[in-house]
Amino acid sequence: MAADLNVRTGRHCVFALHAHLVFVTKYRHRVFDDQHLTRLEEIMRMVCGDFEVELVEFNGERDHVHLLVNFPPKVALSRLVNSLKGVSSRRMRQEFPELAQHYWRANRLWSGSYFAGSVGGAPLDVLRRYIEDQARPV
Repeated sequence: MAADLNVRTGRHCVFALHAHLVFVTKYRHRVFDDQHLTRLEEIMRMVCGDFEVELVEFNGERDHVHLLVNFPPKVALSRLVNSLKGVSSRRMRQEFPELAQHYWRANRLWSGSYFAGSVGGAPLDVLRRYIEDQARPV
């Protein structure tokens, strides 16, 4: 197992913790195009880096995004999600003011809920291919 590239080491531990995250836009509005998804990936990679989390895979569609993250045991997934959604919402609203028409009732981009699934039973390459195959808007 030590040869497995998905295994990471910390100061006092060896771990392979992966989660599949899905964030949906507020009111499930179909707001993203390819430019938005590209920028969202950049923002989310930066936030993950701040948490020492590896963003293994990212993709999305017009109304939601999928992330596959490899995270250390010291990271509370709920705190990571909170930061990912908060920072990306704020940055996207600043950089793309035209998105404002889709969240006029609530000054946020994302729905309050999210999906988080632990990944371990299915091979990671299966999940990676699933996320890669998510259709990007044309």
